[in-house]
Amino acid sequence: RAQHLYLGYLDYEGAIGELELARQTVPNDPRVFFWRGLIQRRQGRWEESIRDLELAIKFDPRNLLILEETAFCYRAVRRYAEERATLDRVFAFEPNDAVTKVERALVELNSKADTRPLHQMIDSIRATEPAAMPTIANALLFCALAERDATTAKDALTALGENPINLTEDNVRFNRSFFEGVVARMAKDESKARLAFTAARAEQEKIVRAQPNYALAVCALGLIDAALGRKDQALREGRRAVELLPSEKDALDGSAMVKYLAMIAAWVGDKELAFEQLATAIRLPTGLSYGQLKLLPVWDPLRGDRRFEKLTEEARQPVMVK
Repeated sequence: RAQHLYLGYLDYEGAIGELELARQTVPNDPRVFFWRGLIQRRQGRWEESIRDLELAIKFDPRNLLILEETAFCYRAVRRYAEERATLDRVFAFEPNDAVTKVERALVELNSKADTRPLHQMIDSIRATEPAAMPTIANALLFCALAERDATTAKDALTALGENPINLTEDNVRFNRSFFEGVVARMAKDESKARLAFTAARAEQEKIVRAQPNYALAVCALGLIDAALGRKDQALREGRRAVELLPSEKDALDGSAMVKYLAMIAAWVGDKELAFEQLATAIRLPTGLSYGQLKLLPVWDPLRGDRRFEKLTEEARQPVMVK
C-alpha cells in the first residue's frame, strides 16, 4: 500500500505512515527503510533518506538496487568518497557488473573532471564484455560529449537506438534526434544540427500536447526550443516546468527543472537568468557536478565569464542538505 500511495498518488506522508505501520510488524525488513529513503529524498530530507538507505543495506547488504539508490543519493549531494565506498560494496558479490564499473569510473569525471577512468573502463568492457555495451551506451555518450568526440558520440547513439536518453544524471529524457543535434552542433555542422533539432521538436511537442502538465516533458521541449533559437518560447517552457514541479514539491525532479532552466537561459543568451538559476541549482541535490560544468559542451555559452568559473569551483564542494 505504501508503494501504491507513493508511486500512484505521490502521497508522501500517507506512504510514510503505511511504512511506519509495517515497521512495527517487521522492524528489520529492509524494504521499509528502502522505500522510506526513496520518499524522503523526494521530500528534500536527504540526510534522513541516506540514513534509512544505509539501514536497508545493513539488513540486506547484497541487494544491488538498494546499493545503487544509495550511491545515487551520495552522487546527488556530491559526497563522492561515500559514493565510491557504496559502489565498491557491489563488487564484493557482483565483481563483473558493467553498470557498476561504469558508475564507479564516473565518480572521477564528476569529482575531478577526469574522463580517463571512464574512457578506459568503457574500452575494457568493449574488449572483454561486448554484450554489455548496450547497458552502458548512455555513459559512452556522456563520456564522448565530455571529450568532444563526435565520432564516438554517434557510435553511442547507434547503440542506444530509439530509446530515450539522459543528457545528465536525472530523470529528464530526450529523444535521439535531440542528441543528433547536440553532436552536430559540437562538430560545427549547424545545418545538420537544425534539421535534427527540428525533428526532435516535432516529436517532443506530441508528448507535451498529450501531457501538458508533465514538467519533465515541458522542460525537454524548452531546451529543444532553446537549441532552435526560439527564445521566448523556450524561456516560457522552462519557467513553466519549474512552476509545474517546484523543488519544494519534489526535491529530486523539481531541482532538475531549475538546472534545465539555467541551461535554457544560457542557450538563448539570457546570461543573467542563467547564472541566477545555475547558482540555485548547484546548491540543490541535482547531481550537477564540477566535472559536468567543466567539460560538457551544453555549458559552453557561459564559458569565459568569471561568474561561471566561480560557480564551477563551488560545485567541487558537497551540497549542504538537511
